[in-house]
Amino acid sequence: MARAESCSGVGSPQLTDNWPGYSLDLFCYPAHYSGDLDCVFIPHGMIMDRTERLARNIMDELGDNDIVVLCVLKGGYQFCADLVDRIKALSHNSQRSIPMRVHFIRLKSYLNDCSTEDLHIVGAEDLSFLAGKNVLIVEAIVGTGKTMKALLEHVQAFRPQMIKVAALLVKRVSNTWAYLPDYVGFEIPDRFVVGYALDYNEYFRDLNHICAISEAAKMKYKI
Repeated sequence: MARAESCSGVGSPQLTDNWPGYSLDLFCYPAHYSGDLDCVFIPHGMIMDRTERLARNIMDELGDNDIVVLCVLKGGYQFCADLVDRIKALSHNSQRSIPMRVHFIRLKSYLNDCSTEDLHIVGAEDLSFLAGKNVLIVEAIVGTGKTMKALLEHVQAFRPQMIKVAALLVKRVSNTWAYLPDYVGFEIPDRFVVGYALDYNEYFRDLNHICAISEAAKMKYKI
């Protein structure tokens, strides 16, 4: 079952290793994915509530600072858009505000459901405009942390004043590459999940919920 560490912004909700998810019958999802999903891992409404809490945490810590948001495509675009929207809403209704610029980069390191050794950073060749800036990297999911560490090293080379990382999901993995972002939406078991812009070979980005993909779907959409 899922359990929450805190609702005050300290820690993050954790889905235990034996979390079975919610029955697909309880939710709406595209009919063209019938038979491709095992369960709804995190419902869309829960994602939205947690994203608002993260926006408040970011506002509390970074309020009144100009920041450059680095959105990691493609999987992070939906989380980034919703997070930025909620930060903007808080800025409009508060004495504090966060002026933001958004820049997009793309990381490619997966083949089917496996992370590869080859990391390609697209759109980040020249980030000299980050010099002296406060940077918020927004990523959908952090697994081993190897990809994020490589990205951080790349960004740090352009000498920003500060770097913070917000990730919607962090997988519990046991290896030396483990990395914990500054802002975490949910801690989940080491399972391959799709939806809310997370994909499997470009499929499933159009799911609102975060779901566990079936083994049959892995074979169906394998390249």
